[in-house]
Amino acid sequence: MKQNSVMLIRQWLALLALVAMLLPVAAQAQSKSPEALIRENINAFMQQLDGREEYYANNLDELKALVNDSLDEVADFRYIGASVMGSYFRNATPEQRSRFADVFRQTLIDTYTRGLVTFDYDEIRVLSDQRGQRHEDQASVDMEVVANNGQVYPVSYSLRLSDGEWRVVNVIVNGINLGLTFRNQFDQSMRENNRDYDAVIRSWSPEIGVDELEQGGNA
Repeated sequence: MKQNSVMLIRQWLALLALVAMLLPVAAQAQSKSPEALIRENINAFMQQLDGREEYYANNLDELKALVNDSLDEVADFRYIGASVMGSYFRNATPEQRSRFADVFRQTLIDTYTRGLVTFDYDEIRVLSDQRGQRHEDQASVDMEVVANNGQVYPVSYSLRLSDGEWRVVNVIVNGINLGLTFRNQFDQSMRENNRDYDAVIRSWSPEIGVDELEQGGNA
């Protein structure tokens, strides 16, 4: 049972890394919709990794660099870090805010890189029927990742337009809101460490409950 749980965690971490790497949103292509950008970059991503899975499994440093470059293009880690800190952000020093954003980014890269090589996927598809944008500077893009065993994982990205560039600020996987999950984790850690920001930042590590992953969510 424990082995199955570990494998489940690895597969989900791999899934998160996989979908995170599908969105290198280029500033020079902002005339395109977020959906169009994602569709084009999925094809480019598949070509980049096709047939090299075993190579990257044996060269994790190169895969980590690839993940780092991809996330640098897509994710607004300053915005995400502030969101994860939630109400605690206000009383954090500028140095603590910056340090947490850096730690949050690095722990995700390290964790997802280790998991990426274990996830076997068959198809990645952006849904043809997308929700309309409610605001000019906000967008959601829905897609699905189909595992080799036929299981379908729904994925929804939240993007915001900042300084002329679309950036991902949250991801919902199988109904689990990752931004909210990490915010709750930060809050719990602050309570357990008597609101010691430095202790929380030093010990930060992404955690997603096995029960949550098995059951999905309603986000």
